[in-house]
Amino acid sequence: AAKKPALFVIVVGETARAANWGLNHPAGQQAARDTTPELARRAVINFPEVTSCGTNTEVSVPCMFSLQGRRHYDEDAIRGSESVLDTLRHAGLRVVWNDNQSGCKGVCSGVEGMRPDPAALPQLCDGERCLDEALLESSRGLLRDAEGNLVLVLHQLGNHGPAYFRRYPESFRRFTPTCDDEDLSKCSREQIANSYDNALLYTDHVLARSIDLLQELAPRYDTALLYVSDHGESLGENGLYLHGLPYSIAPAEQTRVPMVMWLSSGFAARTRLDTACLRTQAARPAAHDNLFHTVLGLLDVRTAVRDDALDLTAACRS
Repeated sequence: AAKKPALFVIVVGETARAANWGLNHPAGQQAARDTTPELARRAVINFPEVTSCGTNTEVSVPCMFSLQGRRHYDEDAIRGSESVLDTLRHAGLRVVWNDNQSGCKGVCSGVEGMRPDPAALPQLCDGERCLDEALLESSRGLLRDAEGNLVLVLHQLGNHGPAYFRRYPESFRRFTPTCDDEDLSKCSREQIANSYDNALLYTDHVLARSIDLLQELAPRYDTALLYVSDHGESLGENGLYLHGLPYSIAPAEQTRVPMVMWLSSGFAARTRLDTACLRTQAARPAAHDNLFHTVLGLLDVRTAVRDDALDLTAACRS
């Protein structure tokens, strides 16, 4: 019954941890280290207590898109069964994966794939790596020419370490002094944290620009965006750096991740969502395990495996 097609963007973050996400802290604390100033000016719904499937990309990305999730974790089952992206495709939605990372870890094998072309975006790419704005720029043609319902996944380079300083342009070098070396042992803990937070600032900017583009396209499409990081990062707590510890002994810095949602008024109306209710619901603990069912719920895909109890939006849908 919808009058316009849906345009739903899923942004998979990289190595962003909840502890440094500005939206997760009261306004009085944000003033000292606000890493999300642009998102704070958009009508996003922030989820402050989200737990990841794993402590590295290889585990988390397949797990977060799977039916099994962390609660029924079985690597063979996850890799041997279809993801939520396959389910969306079976339901007739076009699904495209745009990758600025080291691949989708098998999740996108059944869907359309693309990645930014460094030659076409020299201002954002150095020949080896592209900044994450390249994901947005390389997707513009696809978004503007989309016909029918489209789900676009943007896989970020994000805060991929240890070279945090390479993840943002010079204009985002706001927290100083920074660690400008891939050998973290050559830097102080303060320098490492500053470079890490500058990369988060840049992710904030990329997400805000993505929302602005979706807002521009709202007259033609019912638009929405969901961002969630794959895992967190240790920045010196208890002498630990980077990530990848076994999940059973991993600290919260590696397993707590940021997540935000943005819905255009048209998308909220088509899904009969009460956004005020959803803001209240967002304060409750959530996990990567909710992603499969929340995406199906938001896109009104009905299947026997969909569990409304795990859909973060179900309680707010009339």
